[in-house]
Amino acid sequence: MELPEVFFSRVEPVPVSAPRMVVSNDALARELGLSPQALRSKKGVQELSGNSVPKGGVPIAQAYAGHQFGQFTMLGDGRAILLGEQIAPGGERYDVQLKGSGRTPYSRGGDGRASLGPMLREYIISEAMSALGIETTRSLAVVVTGEPVYRQTPEIGAVLTRVASSHLRVGTFEFAAKFGDEDDLRALADYAIERHYPHLEQDEEKYLGLLREVVKRQAALIAKWQMVGFIHGVMNTDNMTISGETIDYGPCAFMDAYSRDTVFSSIDVQGRYAYGNQPTIGGWNLTRFAETLLPILHESAEPAREKAQVEVEKYVAQYRESWMSGMRGKLGLFSEDEGDQALFAGLLALMQEYKADFTNTFAALTTGADEGAGMFDSEKLAQWRKKWKARLGAQQESEREAKQLMQSSNPAIIPRNHRVEEALSAATENGDYGVMERLLEALSKPYVHTGKVSEYAEPPKATGVPYKTYCGT
Repeated sequence: MELPEVFFSRVEPVPVSAPRMVVSNDALARELGLSPQALRSKKGVQELSGNSVPKGGVPIAQAYAGHQFGQFTMLGDGRAILLGEQIAPGGERYDVQLKGSGRTPYSRGGDGRASLGPMLREYIISEAMSALGIETTRSLAVVVTGEPVYRQTPEIGAVLTRVASSHLRVGTFEFAAKFGDEDDLRALADYAIERHYPHLEQDEEKYLGLLREVVKRQAALIAKWQMVGFIHGVMNTDNMTISGETIDYGPCAFMDAYSRDTVFSSIDVQGRYAYGNQPTIGGWNLTRFAETLLPILHESAEPAREKAQVEVEKYVAQYRESWMSGMRGKLGLFSEDEGDQALFAGLLALMQEYKADFTNTFAALTTGADEGAGMFDSEKLAQWRKKWKARLGAQQESEREAKQLMQSSNPAIIPRNHRVEEALSAATENGDYGVMERLLEALSKPYVHTGKVSEYAEPPKATGVPYKTYCGT
């Protein structure tokens, strides 16, 4: 099944002068049924830079709209071109997209190019998220172009090859609702169902089923973000996928000291997308998605709104269930208890009060390590521990089973912001990719608790200057 052409423009990547591969994901290539050696060959590099199109490829740039910081905007792939689809050995279908491959009809005055630093950041974070077990787009390769891109200063040009189960977004449906007709909207919904939710195809209310499935997946996804302290940075509706994958790693980062108000993005001056706001924004975005489906949910407006409202209102309970389940795993709890909410809230309140490191606090509870002064040396935590130990002791599972659950739920290593910056600086300033390779190796095994603190688990040294991230566009 193909989408109507209103949803895309056929466009060729813009060639670059001297492409050279600097990072390749051999493991992902094999998962996709591709040869790592072929990708690294001269022909492969030409294709991954946009200088030539793979056999069977039909390059397109996709159209979409979106609410950016709450304001509706016409958007589209302004610097990305979808080369085509790859069928993996297991039959799964994936989009293969070049990011930074030149101007498209949706570039809105931009140059369509990307610089090396942001492309390496997306590679690192997306692969770390995958290793953490969080649904995400993946990164196959980064190629430098041999040409500068101009931002505040000249920077090294690069193209990222991104892999996703699809690039359909809430913003794609907003585009259909705003600029297409009902037939276009129905065709898009049918395509999304066939691609991601084929079990709905025979459902009498399959479009309502589509809404239900997207709500469910987003609730689970955002809860997983919260469990590892991930802050997306730009939760605009064009950055929310229908598949339930994390997409568009721009000014994203991971939280060190726990605070619900944590925000890193330089453009999020009001904290709209702060850590503690992410669940609420997820619901807001899903409401926008539901609004786009109203014309095909029912022939009459009021019944359509009622049906949509019922499904969207399930988000709160589904998110809470996913969050509670995640927190139980982090604390080794197998069963449900009415006092769990208070137990979790008590720990998080202490972490906020003492500015405790989010990841290392749970890792220390997992291994029994003593984090030293601060929260771990306080009477308040001692009192909380008594309640936690009593809760653990009241369940049927053994202490060993509880510890195993915690080990599989609490990463020892995340992509610490200062470690990511070290890797990016080494690559962009010195051409040294060894720092990044070692970081990626550590991040590939996030749930291995060795008993001694890895250098990659150490929080950053206090500088007094808040860490800021930038979207790189």
